[in-house]
Amino acid sequence: MKKVVVAKLHGLSVTEADLNYHGSITLDPILCNEAGILPMEFVDIWNKYSGARISTYVIYGISGSRCCVLNGAAARTCQIGDEVIICSSAYIPEYQIAEIKPRVLTFNSDNSIRDRMFYEAEVKEDGTITFAVRDGSPRAAL
Repeated sequence: MKKVVVAKLHGLSVTEADLNYHGSITLDPILCNEAGILPMEFVDIWNKYSGARISTYVIYGISGSRCCVLNGAAARTCQIGDEVIICSSAYIPEYQIAEIKPRVLTFNSDNSIRDRMFYEAEVKEDGTITFAVRDGSPRAAL
């Protein structure tokens, strides 16, 4: 089994840090649904400004709010306005790498979606694996 990326929110700006909340990261469910991130799913969070790296679970905030709120201990890892990368992963058998199409969203400073893309791996006849970043959504590419 290999741990691979299955969804990524890249460059989302932190809108709030709530040290007194009981933990997790609060995200807009519209953004999560488009990327394929579930409530209660564990994600890795990487702060582009400080380099801090944490792992926590997702809770959904208000739909349409474009929120990205680090809660509890996670609030110590960021400042409002910091850009973060939020990555969801899964363990899959190596032979299934070509079957997944991780969705990636990038963001403007107001947390509106800038770009939609997906990652694509292909296994060649000789067993080598290629990788590409494609524009759009994997559904549109089929």
